[in-house]
Amino acid sequence: MRVNRQIRISPVRVISADGSQMGIMAVDEALAAAEREGLDLVEVAPLARPPVVRIMDYGKFKYEQARKARQARKKQHQIQLKEVKFRPGIEAHDFEFKVRHARRFLEEGNKVKATMMFRGRQMAHPELGREVLMRVAQVLDDLGKIEAEPTLEGRNMTMVITPRR
Repeated sequence: MRVNRQIRISPVRVISADGSQMGIMAVDEALAAAEREGLDLVEVAPLARPPVVRIMDYGKFKYEQARKARQARKKQHQIQLKEVKFRPGIEAHDFEFKVRHARRFLEEGNKVKATMMFRGRQMAHPELGREVLMRVAQVLDDLGKIEAEPTLEGRNMTMVITPRR
């Protein structure tokens, strides 16, 4: 934004501090009017013909904009990737316990990475781990959908579930 002496294009359409139109005038006249009120002349619509300028307290205006941006940042939610680890031979209670955690993560709006860890001879039957992961996806189907299908990477099989919006 151009302020005071930075505004070069003349004539300009001037809006007063209270929001009323003052009309089209030369930049010097507009600057004089702004200085009489002890305020700044700020270009608000540079592409309009003639450009639109407003008489306002520029420091206060910048402060208000920064405050609004801070409030907007405070209200937005950063989506995180939360991980829940499983084993192929997981018991029913352990499965329910871990799925409850994944459910809470999805309710908070975070993604869930379900990891199946294999050890030793369990690597001979990765389909058992895939079944457990698909059961997790089925149980959480009301809250989330599968973003990444189960894939085997070394000794781990991973799947990503995102919250439904």
